Amino acid sequence: MGLRYRALRRALSWQIAQRSLVTMLVVGSVLNVINQGDALGSGAAVNWLKLVLTYCVPFCVATFGAYSAYRAAEKV
Repeated sequence: MGLRYRALRRALSWQIAQRSLVTMLVVGSVLNVINQGDALGSGAAVNWLKLVLTYCVPFCVATFGAYSAYRAAEKV
């Protein structure tokens, strides 16, 4: 198995996915309140695409960070 494949398998493991999900919920919620707080609080129209993407980005960043860390650790 190549270095990238091993790092990817570890980064996509359930343990890392759980941590990424927690990060997604915390950071995504804070960002959504900042970005769409007025709409959420007043009952105005919410941009659902932005809402979903705001949760996806922290998940992807946390998972990519784990992948990068595993890859760097295996190079040493």
